[in-house]
Amino acid sequence: MKGVLLAGGTGTRLRPITHTGPKQLVPVANKPVIQYAIEDLKQAEIQEIAVVLGNKGQEDVQQFLGDGSWLGVDITYIVQGEPLGIAHAVGCAKEFVEDDPFVVYLGDNLLRDGVVDLVESFQAGDFTAGIALQSVDDPSRFGVAELDEDGQVRRLVEKPDEFVSDLALVGIYVFSPSIFEIIEGLTPSDRGELEITEAIDVLVDSGEKVDSHVVKGWWKDTGKPEDILEANRLVLESHTGSQNGVIEEDAEVTGSVELHKTAEVRDGAVVRGPVSINRGTVIRAGAYVGPYTSIGPNTVVEGVHVENSVIVGDSTITTDGRIVDSLIGRGAAVTSARDLLPEGRRLVVGENSKLKL
Repeated sequence: MKGVLLAGGTGTRLRPITHTGPKQLVPVANKPVIQYAIEDLKQAEIQEIAVVLGNKGQEDVQQFLGDGSWLGVDITYIVQGEPLGIAHAVGCAKEFVEDDPFVVYLGDNLLRDGVVDLVESFQAGDFTAGIALQSVDDPSRFGVAELDEDGQVRRLVEKPDEFVSDLALVGIYVFSPSIFEIIEGLTPSDRGELEITEAIDVLVDSGEKVDSHVVKGWWKDTGKPEDILEANRLVLESHTGSQNGVIEEDAEVTGSVELHKTAEVRDGAVVRGPVSINRGTVIRAGAYVGPYTSIGPNTVVEGVHVENSVIVGDSTITTDGRIVDSLIGRGAAVTSARDLLPEGRRLVVGENSKLKL
């Protein structure tokens, strides 16, 4: 079995973070989202993986993943170009897949329990496709699946106005190569895209067996800032922490804290886990780094209270007061304006940003 990892989205809901980099490289607990997907596929004994790229962020993704050898996999890159839908992206992998079944994994998804159960369920039966599902509180926001008494897919409905099912499509699929013929016969939807749900419906309508696997652990689509923060919290909760860095005697580090061997907590600073602090980062005088915070590499944090936040890295955070529930992009400088006149907040805010002051 092979893997097809989709990494071509533009990440408009994560702007301004994604103005300068692809959403799949935004870190959760100091690990880019796309790396979790690669590790899930490897855990399912899938080592041949195609990464489908869009027009944006190609070089960044390729520079990070390389040939995949450092992750124990073999990566092939495919350029989709303009994002014309999930089915179009899948269709671009036809030559790579050849005659093998394959897993399609949307590169901005995070699953606590990976894809092993989905793959094994597909392999155990005579299925043409399989889909991952999870129960949600508001099915009208998702594509949902209606199942028969055997757990096979009866139909898919996109964002239903009336209740059909509470089982939402997670964004992870298994297909046999016969899906390519169906994709070639699709026409663009009202959104101008080739819809993977339509391709699956064609399978169902033609009498093919489509398996379903209901995900029991948590699932996060990391498409929005609040989703990144929630995913960061969920991942950190499962970490045991390893304090390999420098902790001065007057500093306080408690709870589950991942402290890189080149990171430092100094000058009476306080860190209370679960927290992840990456290489070369220094937490200095007056700083409090509270639970569910990840701080990327080469960052200085001083004199500020930070909690439930993700700081991507290469930043300086030396303001006073509190920073909570925040996603701070790479290379940011957050400093104090207390001694400046006139009094007031001074902001440089990217396009489509949301602030609460």
